[in-house]
Amino acid sequence: MTRKLVLLGAVLVMLGLLTGFISGSLANPRMGLAAHLEGLMNGTLLIALGAAWGHVRLSPGTERWCWWLLAYGSLANWLAVLLGAIWGAGRATMPLTAGGMQAAPWQEALVGGLLISLSFAMVAAFALVIRGVLAARNAA
Repeated sequence: MTRKLVLLGAVLVMLGLLTGFISGSLANPRMGLAAHLEGLMNGTLLIALGAAWGHVRLSPGTERWCWWLLAYGSLANWLAVLLGAIWGAGRATMPLTAGGMQAAPWQEALVGGLLISLSFAMVAAFALVIRGVLAARNAA
């Protein structure tokens, strides 16, 4: 799990860095900057979590669930904000970064759906991480 988290984190940092090159040329540059930062922050978070994974104790099945929730949540976070920047979407779900821009209804729905689902995924993943840290502490 450690290596997978660090690798995914590094991929997200790279995606964030590459997004930074194009952020100013997107339909909503402010949201492009947000997508750049989402990649960097989520990637850094996963690298740090990978480094600390030795302090987490979960069953193999729960660990798989945690991995997929983290992978989905972190990648969807970067992608949702990037799509919002490309399309000028996010008026309802990210009004500060959308700056009043609004995309086609299906684009708004896709960005909003990703944002809502990734939020639940990340909350669930970190609930499992906290559970695993407490389990490791109690086992020590």
